[in-house]
Amino acid sequence: MDQLAPLIAASINAGTPLLLAAIGLLINERAGVLNLGAEGMMLVSAIAGFAVGYATKSPLLGFIAGAACGMLLASLFAWLALLLATNQVATGLALSIFGSGLSAFLGQHFVGLALPAQSTGIPLLRDLPFVGAALFSQHWMSYLALLLCGAIAWFLYRTRAGLVLRAVGESPESAHALGYSVRGIRFMALLFGGACCGLAGAYLSLVYTPMWVEGLVAGRGWIALALTAFATWRPARVLLGALLFGGVTILQFYLQGMGVTIPSQILSMLPYLATIVVLALISRNPDWIRLNMPASLGKPFRPGAS
Repeated sequence: MDQLAPLIAASINAGTPLLLAAIGLLINERAGVLNLGAEGMMLVSAIAGFAVGYATKSPLLGFIAGAACGMLLASLFAWLALLLATNQVATGLALSIFGSGLSAFLGQHFVGLALPAQSTGIPLLRDLPFVGAALFSQHWMSYLALLLCGAIAWFLYRTRAGLVLRAVGESPESAHALGYSVRGIRFMALLFGGACCGLAGAYLSLVYTPMWVEGLVAGRGWIALALTAFATWRPARVLLGALLFGGVTILQFYLQGMGVTIPSQILSMLPYLATIVVLALISRNPDWIRLNMPASLGKPFRPGAS
């Protein structure tokens, strides 16, 4: 039990950036937009958040900077994919490549620097035996991510605005005929997704590490993309999947600490192997994916086009 509580806490910590990014991408895809640029947005937001946090000594300002950078890159994607109707897959891949190079360039003067440790946890509750160390010793952003997941579930299935968003993702032509601005709704969804990816990137450089190295995100943007499909575009399953992938990520360090005689390179592959296995299992039933996937996902919408 003494070893289980830190393992649970570390899994939540590792799963938080995945949850934040996946929730934002879920809203994008529910609106019918496939944004493969999450990795690039998270990288640029990570260096922006770290630079601002390091300069101002304020993690909160670092998170705000990260979210702003994520929204800025999402706006660039929206201009290309929504207004110019470029291919969403190619545009997202280009955004990821651009973000990777830009973050490496901007972060070259911050390599090796570190931020001071932050106080975490909920006072009094974190002192409780077992549950305190396991559940109530997290950074406040982890609890915000959990609240955000619940809020998104309520928004999608309990509000009219959520119904309109899902309608845009299923049949943008019908939503347009009813007088809704499909491009406007998709643009707002992209901004929200960019802000979430920005918070995820900033969390990695401000809390999870906390430092900056090139390639800090290490494929988590791609895992978040896979997580939305794994969760069949449902917030509760996104939460479960984020904790699962977070646990797999931490398992490699846990096994190394126990002295398990497995090469470290193989242990480092565990999160990505889990992603491949999950996607392979999902792809075995294409009808199930087709039933849950937004019908217009990845398809451009041109008002007035026949």
